[in-house]
Amino acid sequence: MDTYMANPDKIERKWYVIDATGHTLGRLSSEIAKILRGKNKPEYTPNVDIGDYVIVVNADKVKVTGKKMDQKIYYHHSEYVGGMKETKLADMMDKKPEKVIELAVKGMLPKGPLGREMIKKLHV
Repeated sequence: MDTYMANPDKIERKWYVIDATGHTLGRLSSEIAKILRGKNKPEYTPNVDIGDYVIVVNADKVKVTGKKMDQKIYYHHSEYVGGMKETKLADMMDKKPEKVIELAVKGMLPKGPLGREMIKKLHV
């Protein structure tokens, strides 16, 4: 019995449209990451990008539990001295709700060139 290795040239990719209304952020993100990675397919191979495309609509209607709206903080740095910026989840949901889902899914994908290729298939 030979081990099946997926070939990137022969992969059929589907498009999934996901409505984020009423879904919890973490649970939704893990399902999206599973589809982007290709773990929902029987021919899943860890070192090959065989995942499908995902479109997420109504990103501003995603919910979080507990006090995360006030306590969860996103950090980014401008690469200058003292350039650390922080944004609360509530502020980010008002300004860029699609960025919240993108960051949550990006953290669940592999780091490196394979993960960067997978995140390009996510459209929020």
